[in-house]
Amino acid sequence: MRRGAILVLSGPSGAGKSTIINAAADEIGEYYFSISTTTRAPRMGEKDGVDYFFVTKEVFEEDIKAGNFLEYAEVHGNYYGTSLKPVREALDQDKLVIFDIDIQGHRLVRAKMNDITTSAFITPPTLKELETRLRARCTDDEAVILRRIENAKEEIRALGEYDFTIINDTVDAAAEKFVIVAKAARLKQSTEDEVEFIRSWLNT
Repeated sequence: MRRGAILVLSGPSGAGKSTIINAAADEIGEYYFSISTTTRAPRMGEKDGVDYFFVTKEVFEEDIKAGNFLEYAEVHGNYYGTSLKPVREALDQDKLVIFDIDIQGHRLVRAKMNDITTSAFITPPTLKELETRLRARCTDDEAVILRRIENAKEEIRALGEYDFTIINDTVDAAAEKFVIVAKAARLKQSTEDEVEFIRSWLNT
């Protein structure tokens, strides 16, 4: 049976998703972290296959026609999107595919690959704590911080759409929970796997 699986992570900016993944990386087995594909030129220090997959506009549009994008958009003359090709390759290699995407992205993944998808919403314990963390980063101006806080108020309302909630009070505790969720994701059987198991079980 295939053991490739999808784990979708969502949560407000500042929730610590990347930190938790990095803290748990050695405990969750082989995984592929889904990155976006874009037609814009690489910026200083960016690497193809690490920060983005950089492709030509022609290649991107061919993949649109072939239905190879989970989602895509054109921003300031450049395309950005989530390609399904590396996702499918990783699944074929029995890897856990991790998406760090927003609520709408989670809904799209569910619509296309629900039977092998597990999801977790990662959040600080309170809105006030989220605001504290956003301000402590010292990377955004006041307008951006306020916008992220307002977005978080909307995002938390979608909590019930997710299989698990991970409250990031401390990184170590959140990472332990994340490992459990990641292992559970690998155990989820696709419809195809279930049918094959039943057939095999009845005939042996």
